[in-house]
Amino acid sequence: MRLIAPIDAPRLDLLDIYGKPVTLGRDGRRTLLCFFRDAACPFCNFRIYELTQHHPALHALGLDIVAVFTSTPEEVCRFVARKPRPFTVIADPTSSAHAAYGIERSLWRKLKAIVTRVPTLLKGLRIVGLAGLNTSNLMPADFLIDERGRIAEVHYGSDAGDRIPFERVELFLARGLSQRTASVEAAAPALPPLTGP
Repeated sequence: MRLIAPIDAPRLDLLDIYGKPVTLGRDGRRTLLCFFRDAACPFCNFRIYELTQHHPALHALGLDIVAVFTSTPEEVCRFVARKPRPFTVIADPTSSAHAAYGIERSLWRKLKAIVTRVPTLLKGLRIVGLAGLNTSNLMPADFLIDERGRIAEVHYGSDAGDRIPFERVELFLARGLSQRTASVEAAAPALPPLTGP
């Protein structure tokens, strides 16, 4: 079942592909939690490329990125992490994390992406090769999680290549920056009134 924001992010015991524990919404940072299909998915690998390109600017604004694949760690390392990624990558071969976040399956929406997103499909196939043609029917989903571990925004893909736009991620970060600035200003001590000489 789909999650509807705002809601506390489901608690998961996650390990990245190197065996390190992963916590969402930690240390006052915000998180973009991305659910992907198979590690060989061409749409997924192209989005990983985009996330890698955007990561420096987003990270500087206080955003952590966590990418979860329904593949084994070996498959994730073979396709997604064969190049070092500047963000956390998780293998979820049992799909338990995918289930907790209500990730859906749809053959129709997979086929829709193949037909309507040909340029992205071709870019992704250049990354993964022909292995990208044999993937599951899981749909993508993205979750924007605030620094308290609450889901602020949800984006379930309308097809296999549909992801949350980067503009919405930037707005989420801008709202967080303005809230922090307002709280810092409210907590600042008032200056004493000026008196004459």
